[in-house]
Amino acid sequence: MCASPVIQTLSGLVRINSVNPAFQDGNPESEIVAFVEQFFEQQGIETRRQAVWPDRPNLIARLPGRQASRRVVFEAHCDTASITGMTIPPFEPSISGGLLYGRGSCDTKAGLAGMMEALASLKKEGIVPPCEIWVVAAADEEYSFQGATELCRGLSATAAVVSEPTDLRLVIASKGCLRWSIVSKGKAAHSSKPHLGINAISNMTHIIQALEQDAERLMQRQHPLVGGPTCNVGLIRGGVQVNFVPDSCVIEVDRRLIPGEKPSEVFAHYQAVLDDLKKIHPTLECVMEPPRLEAMPLETAATAAPAVLASQILTGMKLNPEPAGVPYGSDASVFSRASIPAILFGPGSIDQAHGAVEYVDCSQVEQSVEFYRQFMLNFE
Repeated sequence: MCASPVIQTLSGLVRINSVNPAFQDGNPESEIVAFVEQFFEQQGIETRRQAVWPDRPNLIARLPGRQASRRVVFEAHCDTASITGMTIPPFEPSISGGLLYGRGSCDTKAGLAGMMEALASLKKEGIVPPCEIWVVAAADEEYSFQGATELCRGLSATAAVVSEPTDLRLVIASKGCLRWSIVSKGKAAHSSKPHLGINAISNMTHIIQALEQDAERLMQRQHPLVGGPTCNVGLIRGGVQVNFVPDSCVIEVDRRLIPGEKPSEVFAHYQAVLDDLKKIHPTLECVMEPPRLEAMPLETAATAAPAVLASQILTGMKLNPEPAGVPYGSDASVFSRASIPAILFGPGSIDQAHGAVEYVDCSQVEQSVEFYRQFMLNFE
């Protein structure tokens, strides 16, 4: 049996290596952008590239609406997580038991394919939607959200629908993210006389312990849809060789923010944690480097127009219409920061994203086309 158009489109997207170039096995988004560009050109839909970095553009497809002053943006990132550790061929899409396998199949090429097919269906049928519709294949969500940031620079839009694997749930709240490095500085010496040096790794253990104790206190604050804030030390580097007292150690910190928290205030809190720690450990010398990623949390009111319409569409599709929250971050926070009401919606489960075996339920991909199409047709 032949695959449906949206599954064929998804398969074509999965075949392209679009691992974010920040990762070792990465590839610039220009190749996958060319695929999306060709798809829309074949449908007679206007497209343009928006430069983010050399060879790493966003692709914007545009369908005019009856109200030229109103625009709805459908956005899905086209970069993926690394393929390191995968136990299936990452770029050879295969279907088994109604599931399509491959890197990015779930996160978030399935949603991108659904948006592409929904817009194409309107064009084929000669339908002019109420608002101008953009479908955007955005770069660099997996590392620093720079594609969405460039897209939203000066953007005027009435609403945004961002694809993430939400299991076809309407998501109106998600966590933000703050990432930065902490450097512990010591004094080098020979390991046979460690008392002549200051061990930067040993000092870093005090910092990590303080972060862990602070993280326990964080969980006392809970958001009804996304839960509590979290803090994780994900990377550590230190030392030169085993017979040296290390004079430097670095950790990278990932702090997830709940709605109501601001990155600047959270960063200042951790500076205060370190300042207090230095009073207890006089030899501790450390520096917090400026954040390399600041993503605001998302919180769109359940009564906002895009959330209300999404709920109505899901009711008509006999799917769960209740608004939900998710613990991960996404490009939606960039739209929210630009004062554009945004929701998250897409096929697939976040549990399969970034996994050694990534897959998406084909039936959910099919249903996503109908959801995106109905939103395009009915948002006034």
